Amino acid sequence: MTAMHGAWAQVVTKIGFEAGLTGPAAADGNSALAAAKLAIEQTNAAGGVNGKKLELVVMDDQGKPEQAVPGANRLVGDGVRAVVSAGFSGPSRAAAPVFQKAQIPYLASVAFAPEITRTGEYIFRVTSVGEVQGRAAAKVIGSALHKKRVVLLTIKTDFGKTLAAGFKQAAPKFGIDLVKEYEYAPSDRQFGPLIASIKADNPEVIYVTGFYFTAGPFVAQLRSAGVKADIVGAESLSSQQYIDIAGKAAEGTVITNVIDWGSHQPEIVDFLKAYEAKTNSKAEAVSASTHAAVMMLVAAMRKAQSDDPAKIRTALENTEAMTAIGSISFNKLHEVKKGFPLSIVRDGKWQSFGGVYDPVLLAPPEQ
Repeated sequence: MTAMHGAWAQVVTKIGFEAGLTGPAAADGNSALAAAKLAIEQTNAAGGVNGKKLELVVMDDQGKPEQAVPGANRLVGDGVRAVVSAGFSGPSRAAAPVFQKAQIPYLASVAFAPEITRTGEYIFRVTSVGEVQGRAAAKVIGSALHKKRVVLLTIKTDFGKTLAAGFKQAAPKFGIDLVKEYEYAPSDRQFGPLIASIKADNPEVIYVTGFYFTAGPFVAQLRSAGVKADIVGAESLSSQQYIDIAGKAAEGTVITNVIDWGSHQPEIVDFLKAYEAKTNSKAEAVSASTHAAVMMLVAAMRKAQSDDPAKIRTALENTEAMTAIGSISFNKLHEVKKGFPLSIVRDGKWQSFGGVYDPVLLAPPEQ
């Protein structure tokens, strides 16, 4: 970013942005950056915040924890008043203590590692932890799809393990018979032996934790093998790339999502239109969550009537805002409180499929 000089510098509030813009997380990181820039542009076009324009200061963590710490220190040195992170769990876990020590609010928009919010009182999370989303998936299978026999496919990452834990916790409440659980590595792309075992299990539903680049090949190979079980997944499958990879095999996939494609809520509709116009691509979970994180920060700054980090933190604790992912607020651990719109693949694109909005079932952890 170029330096600001003179009177203009006095009317700018610097907001930090962290993500993996190069390396293995680059696709998600750059989607998130486009969403963050959009939120900043929209806010500035509406007059800024408390009489000041916002300036985004960008840090590339390269998807690596060892890059996140020096990058975080640079953001602190640049004088940012708050930070929105679209970094994955490893980099976010590494960066959070830097901002806690500096007493700068840090909003993680995509990282799922449970310990991130436990770093301290300046750390917030705008995406639901995996356990909460796993519980929502159990309700989808038991109450929306009315199916019982389930095979759980768990990817060996923080996200996958917490999704699985939440699912297993809630499954008995919805009469689900967990036939078997299988684990696989994020690098796996060939699933022949695994699919043969699943075929023998004869499940009604397979709950697939993973990402578009793992679930896409898996579902394509599963259908080629003649397995007709329903596929249920998480927001990590929300990109068009999942559908592109899986092809016709993706039809009927249901996911707990962050985007309500059938919403008439202006904040959601406007974001989806503006993001597509800006990027020539449809929004996905990471972009919607990151835009929501920036707008939540904007709402808190307006409530605080200040860009003082301590006042922003206090305001964040007491703010509820309507965003691109619906209405959100934070609990005492600074975990997000929100529902899950559901999406289904029909005719080669994600469409609305209702939602899960039970505040008791979806209550985030508080300690």
